[in-house]
Amino acid sequence: MGIITHSTPSRCQAMARPPAPGSVIVPDWHESAEGKEYLACILRKNRRRVFGLLERPVLPPPVAIDTASYKIFVSGKSGGGKTALVAKLAGLEVPVVHHETAGIQTTVVFWPAKLQASERVVMFRFEFWDCGESALKKFDHMLPACKEKTDAFLFLFSFTDRASFEDLPGQLARVAGDTPGVVRMVIGSKFDQYMHTDVPERDLTAFRQAWELPLLRVKSVPGRRLADGRTLDGWAGLADVAHVLNGLAEQLWHQDQVAAGLLPDTSENSPS
Repeated sequence: MGIITHSTPSRCQAMARPPAPGSVIVPDWHESAEGKEYLACILRKNRRRVFGLLERPVLPPPVAIDTASYKIFVSGKSGGGKTALVAKLAGLEVPVVHHETAGIQTTVVFWPAKLQASERVVMFRFEFWDCGESALKKFDHMLPACKEKTDAFLFLFSFTDRASFEDLPGQLARVAGDTPGVVRMVIGSKFDQYMHTDVPERDLTAFRQAWELPLLRVKSVPGRRLADGRTLDGWAGLADVAHVLNGLAEQLWHQDQVAAGLLPDTSENSPS
Protein backbone atom coordinates (compact mmCIF):
# COMPACT_ATOMS: atom_id res chain seq x y z
CA MET A 1 0.00 0.00 0.00
CA GLY A 2 1.55 3.26 -1.10
CA ILE A 3 1.44 6.62 0.63
CA ILE A 4 0.29 9.62 -1.39
CA THR A 5 2.14 12.78 -0.45
CA HIS A 6 0.27 15.99 -0.92
CA SER A 7 1.49 19.56 -0.99
CA THR A 8 0.27 21.84 1.78
CA PRO A 9 -1.02 25.07 0.19
CA SER A 10 0.94 28.17 1.03
CA ARG A 11 -0.63 30.78 3.30
CA CYS A 12 -1.04 33.17 0.40
CA GLN A 13 -2.83 30.61 -1.76
CA ALA A 14 -6.63 30.91 -1.74
CA MET A 15 -8.79 27.86 -1.24
CA ALA A 16 -10.18 26.45 -4.46
CA ARG A 17 -13.92 26.67 -4.91
CA PRO A 18 -15.54 23.56 -3.44
CA PRO A 19 -16.30 20.89 -6.07
CA ALA A 20 -19.91 19.92 -6.76
CA PRO A 21 -20.97 17.03 -4.47
CA GLY A 22 -20.34 13.71 -6.16
CA SER A 23 -18.06 15.16 -8.85
CA VAL A 24 -14.82 13.84 -7.34
CA ILE A 25 -15.84 10.82 -5.23
CA VAL A 26 -18.39 8.18 -6.30
CA PRO A 27 -21.04 8.96 -3.64
CA ASP A 28 -22.73 5.58 -3.11
CA TRP A 29 -19.76 3.35 -3.87
CA HIS A 30 -19.53 2.26 -0.21
CA GLU A 31 -22.91 0.54 -0.64
CA SER A 32 -21.74 -1.54 -3.62
CA ALA A 33 -20.37 -5.06 -3.38
CA GLU A 34 -16.89 -3.76 -4.27
CA GLY A 35 -17.10 -1.00 -1.72
CA LYS A 36 -18.15 -3.36 1.05
CA GLU A 37 -15.11 -5.54 0.34
CA TYR A 38 -12.85 -2.59 1.10
CA LEU A 39 -14.91 -1.44 4.08
CA ALA A 40 -14.55 -4.88 5.62
CA CYS A 41 -10.91 -4.04 6.44
CA ILE A 42 -12.00 -1.27 8.85
CA LEU A 43 -14.47 -3.57 10.58
CA ARG A 44 -14.08 -6.65 12.76
CA LYS A 45 -17.09 -8.90 13.38
CA ASN A 46 -19.43 -6.09 12.26
CA ARG A 47 -17.79 -3.67 14.70
CA ARG A 48 -15.63 -0.68 13.73
CA ARG A 49 -11.93 -1.21 14.30
CA VAL A 50 -10.09 1.38 16.37
CA PHE A 51 -6.77 2.50 14.87
CA GLY A 52 -3.84 4.06 16.70
CA LEU A 53 -1.68 6.76 15.15
CA LEU A 54 0.75 4.21 13.68
CA GLU A 55 -1.78 1.54 12.70
CA ARG A 56 -3.50 0.97 9.38
CA PRO A 57 -6.05 -1.44 7.89
CA VAL A 58 -4.79 -4.74 6.51
CA LEU A 59 -6.12 -5.51 3.04
CA PRO A 60 -6.04 -8.95 1.35
CA PRO A 61 -2.71 -9.61 -0.49
CA PRO A 62 -4.09 -9.07 -4.04
CA VAL A 63 -5.51 -5.69 -3.06
CA ALA A 64 -3.05 -2.79 -3.01
CA ILE A 65 -4.31 0.78 -2.80
CA ASP A 66 -2.68 4.10 -2.03
CA THR A 67 -3.27 5.94 1.23
CA ALA A 68 -3.86 9.71 1.37
CA SER A 69 -3.34 11.13 4.86
CA TYR A 70 -4.81 14.38 6.14
CA LYS A 71 -4.87 16.31 9.41
CA ILE A 72 -8.24 17.86 10.30
CA PHE A 73 -8.85 20.32 13.13
CA VAL A 74 -12.39 20.32 14.56
CA SER A 75 -13.43 23.76 15.80
CA GLY A 76 -16.58 25.04 17.47
CA LYS A 77 -18.19 26.46 20.57
CA SER A 78 -17.84 24.43 23.79
CA GLY A 79 -20.68 21.93 24.12
CA GLY A 80 -21.44 22.05 20.40
CA GLY A 81 -20.70 18.36 19.88
CA LYS A 82 -17.12 18.26 18.56
CA THR A 83 -16.08 15.20 20.59
CA ALA A 84 -19.40 13.48 19.84
CA LEU A 85 -18.96 14.09 16.10
CA VAL A 86 -15.44 12.63 16.04
CA ALA A 87 -16.65 9.63 18.07
CA LYS A 88 -19.47 9.06 15.58
CA LEU A 89 -17.08 9.30 12.61
CA ALA A 90 -14.75 6.77 14.27
CA GLY A 91 -17.54 4.38 15.26
CA LEU A 92 -17.00 4.95 18.99
CA GLU A 93 -19.55 5.42 21.73
CA VAL A 94 -20.87 8.97 21.77
CA PRO A 95 -20.56 10.51 25.26
CA VAL A 96 -23.97 10.83 26.92
CA VAL A 97 -22.88 13.67 29.20
CA HIS A 98 -20.79 16.59 27.94
CA HIS A 99 -17.30 16.83 29.38
CA GLU A 100 -14.87 19.48 28.18
CA THR A 101 -11.99 17.88 26.24
CA ALA A 102 -8.83 18.22 28.32
CA GLY A 103 -5.94 19.25 26.09
CA ILE A 104 -5.67 17.89 22.55
CA GLN A 105 -7.30 14.62 21.55
CA THR A 106 -6.43 12.90 18.25
CA THR A 107 -8.51 10.22 16.54
CA VAL A 108 -7.64 8.33 13.35
CA VAL A 109 -10.38 7.33 10.90
CA PHE A 110 -9.79 5.35 7.69
CA TRP A 111 -12.21 5.59 4.79
CA PRO A 112 -11.86 3.95 1.34
CA ALA A 113 -13.40 5.89 -1.55
CA LYS A 114 -13.49 5.57 -5.32
CA LEU A 115 -12.44 8.48 -7.55
CA GLN A 116 -14.84 9.45 -10.32
CA ALA A 117 -12.21 10.39 -12.93
CA SER A 118 -9.86 7.40 -12.69
CA GLU A 119 -12.16 4.85 -10.99
CA ARG A 120 -9.24 4.26 -8.64
CA VAL A 121 -9.82 3.37 -4.99
CA VAL A 122 -7.91 5.44 -2.43
CA MET A 123 -7.71 4.80 1.32
CA PHE A 124 -8.21 8.15 3.04
CA ARG A 125 -6.66 8.50 6.48
CA PHE A 126 -8.18 11.32 8.50
CA GLU A 127 -6.45 12.39 11.70
CA PHE A 128 -8.95 14.47 13.65
CA TRP A 129 -7.65 16.96 16.22
CA ASP A 130 -10.08 18.10 18.92
CA CYS A 131 -9.14 20.56 21.65
CA GLY A 132 -11.24 21.84 24.54
CA GLU A 133 -12.14 25.53 24.42
CA SER A 134 -10.78 26.14 27.94
CA ALA A 135 -7.42 24.66 26.99
CA LEU A 136 -7.30 26.81 23.83
CA LYS A 137 -7.88 29.94 25.90
CA LYS A 138 -5.53 28.95 28.73
CA PHE A 139 -2.52 27.76 26.71
CA ASP A 140 -1.27 29.94 23.87
CA HIS A 141 0.51 27.07 22.12
CA MET A 142 -2.59 24.88 21.71
CA LEU A 143 -4.19 26.59 18.70
CA PRO A 144 -0.92 26.89 16.73
CA ALA A 145 -0.25 23.19 17.40
CA CYS A 146 -3.71 22.26 16.13
CA LYS A 147 -3.34 24.47 13.04
CA GLU A 148 0.21 23.42 12.15
CA LYS A 149 0.23 21.51 8.83
CA THR A 150 -3.55 21.16 9.00
CA ASP A 151 -5.25 20.19 5.74
CA ALA A 152 -8.83 20.99 6.73
CA PHE A 153 -10.91 22.79 9.34
CA LEU A 154 -14.27 21.38 10.39
CA PHE A 155 -16.43 24.09 11.94
CA LEU A 156 -19.22 22.71 14.06
CA PHE A 157 -22.48 24.20 15.27
CA SER A 158 -25.54 22.68 16.92
CA PHE A 159 -29.04 23.04 15.51
CA THR A 160 -30.24 23.34 19.11
CA ASP A 161 -27.79 26.11 20.07
CA ARG A 162 -28.29 29.38 18.22
CA ALA A 163 -25.16 30.88 19.79
CA SER A 164 -22.96 28.16 18.26
CA PHE A 165 -24.27 29.07 14.78
CA GLU A 166 -23.80 32.79 15.35
CA ASP A 167 -20.24 32.07 16.52
CA LEU A 168 -19.28 30.55 13.14
CA PRO A 169 -18.04 33.78 11.45
CA GLY A 170 -15.85 34.50 14.48
CA GLN A 171 -14.54 30.93 14.47
CA LEU A 172 -13.77 31.13 10.76
CA ALA A 173 -11.87 34.41 11.17
CA ARG A 174 -10.07 33.38 14.37
CA VAL A 175 -9.06 29.86 13.33
CA ALA A 176 -8.81 29.93 9.55
CA GLY A 177 -8.33 33.63 8.80
CA ASP A 178 -4.58 33.35 8.23
CA THR A 179 -4.69 29.98 6.40
CA PRO A 180 -6.73 30.65 3.25
CA GLY A 181 -5.36 27.61 1.41
CA VAL A 182 -6.86 25.09 3.85
CA VAL A 183 -10.14 23.28 3.18
CA ARG A 184 -13.01 24.57 5.33
CA MET A 185 -16.28 22.73 5.94
CA VAL A 186 -19.23 23.40 8.23
CA ILE A 187 -21.21 20.70 10.00
CA GLY A 188 -24.49 21.12 11.85
CA SER A 189 -24.95 18.58 14.64
CA LYS A 190 -28.16 17.35 16.34
CA PHE A 191 -29.99 17.60 13.03
CA ASP A 192 -32.39 14.87 14.23
CA GLN A 193 -33.70 17.44 16.73
CA TYR A 194 -34.62 19.76 13.85
CA MET A 195 -38.18 20.20 15.17
CA HIS A 196 -36.61 22.09 18.08
CA THR A 197 -34.08 23.92 15.95
CA ASP A 198 -32.77 27.35 16.81
CA VAL A 199 -31.33 27.68 13.27
CA PRO A 200 -34.00 27.95 10.55
CA GLU A 201 -33.38 26.98 6.94
CA ARG A 202 -33.36 30.60 5.72
CA ASP A 203 -30.36 31.32 7.97
CA LEU A 204 -28.49 28.30 6.59
CA THR A 205 -29.19 29.49 3.04
CA ALA A 206 -27.94 32.98 3.85
CA PHE A 207 -24.78 31.55 5.45
CA ARG A 208 -24.05 29.31 2.45
CA GLN A 209 -24.49 32.22 0.04
CA ALA A 210 -22.24 34.49 2.10
CA TRP A 211 -19.43 32.01 2.78
CA GLU A 212 -19.66 29.54 -0.14
CA LEU A 213 -18.64 26.66 2.10
CA PRO A 214 -19.89 23.06 2.12
CA LEU A 215 -22.46 22.61 4.90
CA LEU A 216 -23.37 19.10 6.06
CA ARG A 217 -25.75 17.84 8.74
CA VAL A 218 -25.35 14.98 11.20
CA LYS A 219 -27.67 13.33 13.69
CA SER A 220 -26.92 12.97 17.37
CA VAL A 221 -29.01 9.87 18.10
CA PRO A 222 -27.00 6.84 19.33
CA GLY A 223 -26.12 4.37 16.58
CA ARG A 224 -27.87 1.07 16.08
CA ARG A 225 -26.72 -1.91 18.17
CA LEU A 226 -25.88 -5.47 17.27
CA ALA A 227 -27.94 -8.40 18.56
CA ASP A 228 -26.23 -8.28 21.98
CA GLY A 229 -27.86 -4.89 22.57
CA ARG A 230 -24.56 -3.31 23.65
CA THR A 231 -22.14 -3.27 20.72
CA LEU A 232 -22.47 -0.56 18.06
CA ASP A 233 -23.39 -1.88 14.60
CA GLY A 234 -20.34 -0.97 12.50
CA TRP A 235 -22.08 -1.15 9.12
CA ALA A 236 -25.01 1.00 10.26
CA GLY A 237 -22.61 3.51 11.80
CA LEU A 238 -20.67 3.83 8.54
CA ALA A 239 -23.90 4.43 6.61
CA ASP A 240 -24.77 7.27 9.03
CA VAL A 241 -21.49 9.14 8.48
CA ALA A 242 -20.59 8.18 4.89
CA HIS A 243 -21.78 11.57 3.56
CA VAL A 244 -19.38 13.39 5.92
CA LEU A 245 -16.38 11.16 5.17
CA ASN A 246 -17.07 11.30 1.42
CA GLY A 247 -17.47 15.07 1.64
CA LEU A 248 -14.12 15.44 3.39
CA ALA A 249 -12.39 13.11 0.91
CA GLU A 250 -13.88 15.06 -1.99
CA GLN A 251 -12.84 18.49 -0.73
CA LEU A 252 -9.33 17.42 0.25
CA TRP A 253 -8.60 15.44 -2.93
CA HIS A 254 -9.87 18.30 -5.08
CA GLN A 255 -7.76 20.85 -3.19
CA ASP A 256 -4.68 18.65 -3.66
CA GLN A 257 -5.31 18.38 -7.40
CA VAL A 258 -5.59 22.18 -7.67
CA ALA A 259 -2.45 22.71 -5.52
CA ALA A 260 -0.52 20.29 -7.75
CA GLY A 261 -1.64 22.14 -10.89
CA LEU A 262 -3.63 19.15 -12.16
CA LEU A 263 -6.90 21.09 -12.07
CA PRO A 264 -7.54 24.77 -12.85
CA ASP A 265 -7.64 27.13 -9.87
CA THR A 266 -11.16 28.56 -9.65
CA SER A 267 -10.60 30.58 -6.46
CA GLU A 268 -11.49 34.25 -6.50
CA ASN A 269 -7.84 35.25 -6.10
CA SER A 270 -6.61 33.16 -9.01
CA PRO A 271 -5.34 35.00 -12.09
CA SER A 272 -7.87 35.08 -14.90
